[in-house]
Amino acid sequence: MRQENQAGAEAMESLYPFLYSDTSDLSAVLDQVRASTVAKVAEIADLRQVIAERDGARLADCARQAAARFRAGGRLFAFGNGGSATDAQQLATLFLNPGGDAPPLPAFGLASDTSVVTALCNDIGVEVVFARQLAAFGGRNDIAVGLSTSGNSANLVRAFDEASRRGMLTIGLAGYEGGTMAELDSIDYLLVAPSASVHRIQEAQTTIYQVLWELTVAALAPA
Repeated sequence: MRQENQAGAEAMESLYPFLYSDTSDLSAVLDQVRASTVAKVAEIADLRQVIAERDGARLADCARQAAARFRAGGRLFAFGNGGSATDAQQLATLFLNPGGDAPPLPAFGLASDTSVVTALCNDIGVEVVFARQLAAFGGRNDIAVGLSTSGNSANLVRAFDEASRRGMLTIGLAGYEGGTMAELDSIDYLLVAPSASVHRIQEAQTTIYQVLWELTVAALAPA
């Protein structure tokens, strides 16, 4: 336990060295905070630029396909684990309750129903927690969006395979180099944030699904 605590402290110190500085010079600490913030902003800006250049056209095509599904009466199902579950729920909320003049679109977060999630995890196993829900609710006009930082989540792999069997439009958001998700034939559009930082990956994924929503709404607008 002591070694784990020490490892955790060292990890925090590597991320935020100014918090562990022995200096009592407030201006020096503030300079370090400022430099750290600027560096992180530059990192995410560069990552977003890379994604835009590499996947901008595919993201636009993905949005047109999603709009066609919504137009045909389809629904969006979003899913992920941990922090990605939170992002999946935010994605669903963005489509369902966008505010302003944008139309509400039917969207659901599959990790948000604790009774269903815990029942499936307890009775069958965590690997089917999303696939079983898609098997129950998914249809050919629907959309499945799975988010993962590593791209290796076994329950996302099962969910994409199930969604693909049902003819759903499948969209994956991953980090690093895409992980196992990059090897799947069951994902129609895989959008990768090529970074080894979980923080930057999740920030980039937030931008990706925000743009996906904007482009989908634009594609649904009357000509």
